Amino acid sequence: MLNQNTLTQEKKLKLRWLVALSSLPLLGVVTAFGIVPQSDNTYTSLTMVAEEIVLPHDTLAITSATNSKAATFWRNERVQRGDTVTELLRRMQVEDSSASEYLRRDKAAASFRQLAVGKFVQAETNADGSLLALRYLDNNGNQVVIKKGTGGLMTSIQPPLVEQRLLMRTGEISSTLFAATDAVGLPESTANQLAEIFGSDIDFHRDLRKGDKFSVVYEMDYSNGEPVRAGRIRAAEFINQGESYRVVYFKADSSHGDYYTPDGKSIRKAFLRSPLEFSRISSGFSLSRFHPVLNTWRAHKGVDYAAALGTKVKVTADGTVSFVGKQGGYGNVVIVEHQSRHTTVYGHLSRFASGLRRGQRVGQGDIIGFVGMTGLATGPHLHYEFMVNAQHRDPLRAALPDAVPLDNVQKLAFQEATRSLTARLGLLRDTNLAKLD
Repeated sequence: MLNQNTLTQEKKLKLRWLVALSSLPLLGVVTAFGIVPQSDNTYTSLTMVAEEIVLPHDTLAITSATNSKAATFWRNERVQRGDTVTELLRRMQVEDSSASEYLRRDKAAASFRQLAVGKFVQAETNADGSLLALRYLDNNGNQVVIKKGTGGLMTSIQPPLVEQRLLMRTGEISSTLFAATDAVGLPESTANQLAEIFGSDIDFHRDLRKGDKFSVVYEMDYSNGEPVRAGRIRAAEFINQGESYRVVYFKADSSHGDYYTPDGKSIRKAFLRSPLEFSRISSGFSLSRFHPVLNTWRAHKGVDYAAALGTKVKVTADGTVSFVGKQGGYGNVVIVEHQSRHTTVYGHLSRFASGLRRGQRVGQGDIIGFVGMTGLATGPHLHYEFMVNAQHRDPLRAALPDAVPLDNVQKLAFQEATRSLTARLGLLRDTNLAKLD
């Protein structure tokens, strides 16, 4: 039994050695991977790099700051009573001592120091308040530009940049037409146009009533935001004693424009009802009137308009001058022939329009003379006569012929061109606002 056990143990011992020996190549390989040294050229040299990366919101902040420094600002101010250069610049946020010195003392900037109250001034500055440019209309209507260059501020005069706008006004008569137009800020030239447009239908000397209303759409030229010149009336309505008269302006061709009712009928008469824009009738047409100079009863075959000395007198229709000069009790008188059968007479004039002569063609509304008191007159007024086939007619009551109407093709163009103007008149009738810019 012992011998058998010994043999068994010897066999087990040999088996372990065989296993150990067979494992050595594997262990050696594994060990070789761990201990074989690497050559010097297999090492990589490492260099530390430090780089600042700016985040997106930081980039925006820097750009914003840069743009802020480069930004410019325009400011608009009106000259006020008692303004100094320093005060006006302060309101425009100009903080520039050299610019202030230039504007206060330089000869080239004298027109700036002389600006009238109410004038507009525009200033361009950067974010620091330094003046880059200044512009304004001087008291003569010229556009003045003061600009900063490499050598400092320089002044130049340029043609005004004109922008045309349509303005709207509506008002009510409480006393006179002039008082009502002044109350709503209607320019004098526009008020004169209004009276002229409706003068053939409304006698502003006799027919005007308290409560009558008017609405006007008219052109106004602006330069640098400042109104510089009133233009043509484009549409208007006058409600006189409850009756409405409406007109719109339309150019039937490239050279001629006129006023028409909204349905395309021309309102222009062959004759204006009155040769004066505003006045009062001091003596009407009469077959028997006591003459204040001759102290006798006699026919007064015209109308006397009392007006200030020098008031402009307009010819009431297209025609040809047949007489200019002195003539008896008329004093200085102009006689005009119209359409071979009508004649108008303008007496007691202080003087005639420059260059007016016999045989000259005149157009409706042209100025032919000025109110005076020459001849048999007790005060300044215009004596006006209207004749048809050499027969005197009452100028205030005589029927006046219409102008030539539009043809069918022109009517289509008229409707398209005036639709918006008619809509504006409707808006004005429905509003109580006196001013709509």
